[in-house]
Amino acid sequence: MNWKQLLSNKRFGLENLHEKRKEDRTEFQRDYDRLIFSAPFRRLQNKTQVFPLPGSIFVHNRLTHSLEVSCVGRSLGNEVAAELLKKHPALSDTHITEIGSIVSAACLAHDLGNPPFGHSGEKAIGTYFSEGKGMALRPLLTDAEWKDLIHFEGNANAFRLLTHQFQGRRPGGFVMTYSTLASIVKYPFSSRLAGAKQKFGFFLSEEDDFRRIADELGIKRLSKEGEPLRYARHPLVYLVEAADDICYQMMDIEDAHKLKILTTEQTRDLYCRFFTPHRMERVEKICSMVDDTNEQIAYLRSSAIGVLISECVRTFADNEESILEGEFEGTLIAHLSDHVREAYRHCSQTAFDKIYFSKDVVDIELAGFQVITTLIDLMIDAVRYPEKAYSQLLINRVSRQYEIQAPTLYARIQAVLDYISGMTDVYALDLYRKINGNSLPAV
Repeated sequence: MNWKQLLSNKRFGLENLHEKRKEDRTEFQRDYDRLIFSAPFRRLQNKTQVFPLPGSIFVHNRLTHSLEVSCVGRSLGNEVAAELLKKHPALSDTHITEIGSIVSAACLAHDLGNPPFGHSGEKAIGTYFSEGKGMALRPLLTDAEWKDLIHFEGNANAFRLLTHQFQGRRPGGFVMTYSTLASIVKYPFSSRLAGAKQKFGFFLSEEDDFRRIADELGIKRLSKEGEPLRYARHPLVYLVEAADDICYQMMDIEDAHKLKILTTEQTRDLYCRFFTPHRMERVEKICSMVDDTNEQIAYLRSSAIGVLISECVRTFADNEESILEGEFEGTLIAHLSDHVREAYRHCSQTAFDKIYFSKDVVDIELAGFQVITTLIDLMIDAVRYPEKAYSQLLINRVSRQYEIQAPTLYARIQAVLDYISGMTDVYALDLYRKINGNSLPAV
């Protein structure tokens, strides 16, 4: 793979109108702005990140998480671009200086396809088909269609949301640049290759779209003709992934401190593990200047993020050749220096032991399973038997942009999942209560 081809401002869906613009705002900045002003992005403010949506203490939701990931991604991209220009001055006539803009836009979009109730929403959709009532649909679908459903993945759903032409919308979906779209796909392979990890990058319905983008950008194809589609990652995926890994780990620790799941001493210890003795002297000096505990924790968190950014940039630059060859294995985080990697591992272990299985987090996952399973079951029954009176009531609630009356069962099921995965936690819960007769509109 080569950077000149990998960095393209061609727009998906507007290829025939492709031209070099000379305005102040680049095509990649337009991607960022387009996402910020979109309805799916706004809805992230009412989608769970890890903890239930905030009460008296504000913690992160999907929107604040995405904004923070975008900021870290921009820093990673800008610093990587500077390193690449040092190594390859001839790249100055490419879009190399805009890597920060591409990565920041991709970071904004990385969670757009996640359903309500965090990762439990993904599990609820997948297990509805693999373990629940949806198992009855297996004989009615092809093997490839079935794999899409039982391995339902938020990342693949984000790619669909950004590229699919929903009814009444323009071709190309969000009409993003090819490079931004490719930078979002963490798992560039078919659901038939998902295996036990439940991860894949695009549904069968978007397979041709991804192939078109990958081939245009010169992304290395790893599968042979006739095999399930598989490509190497676009190099910038590693930066989007690193920004996400850095933010959710560092910010979840801070949120746990605010919610008193972790003590101040525990939180300080986790962050301070990232610093060398020399750096620790400066950190302690600055912390001594403020008395507010939360401000001290915020400074430690931001300093730890700074260490991780520097390490990831070094790792990317050192491994540029293997990344371009499509041979780099694992994440950037997994290749950090021993000291920093161990500090990150300790944060991860603490998060799993004390945060992700805390009572509040588990309770929201239990509720999410019940809400999403019920909505999917009712809506799929409605699109299979639309002649029923109750089915018509449910279908009338669905926006016309969703292809509820598509000619194939697979497409109708996708329309149901498009509708449900686009819901906020609040909307999904409200609809669930109304369907069960627990909540009625004011009369």
